[in-house]
Amino acid sequence: QVPLEESGGGLVQAGGSLRLSCAASGRTFSTYARAWFRQPPGKEREFVATISWNGETSYYADSVEGRFTISRDNAKNIVYLQMINLKPEDTAIYYCAAGPRGPASGKAAYDYWGQGTQVTVSS
Repeated sequence: QVPLEESGGGLVQAGGSLRLSCAASGRTFSTYARAWFRQPPGKEREFVATISWNGETSYYADSVEGRFTISRDNAKNIVYLQMINLKPEDTAIYYCAAGPRGPASGKAAYDYWGQGTQVTVSS
């Protein structure tokens, strides 16, 4: 059983918005840092945003700062990524992750991953 499952991806025009969700099942991640990464076509997986276990600290990649917002609801075991003013370069498979260490931008900090959801932004 995959412990994390993303949803909310789709096709949107440039300038549009989407909200991704990542639901956990089988275990709680309320004390874990949570993060979003993405993998554009033909490129490596890259950091997007991360949030601490209590939601008090968050970090963003420069490319999404001011447009994306990460949030979490520990009662529901869900993390969100609100994306506004989307650009064609945001097109990627978006993955959520969870890790027991503090919020970090490196993939190695996260032990659990979802299978990804496709976001496509048309120009």
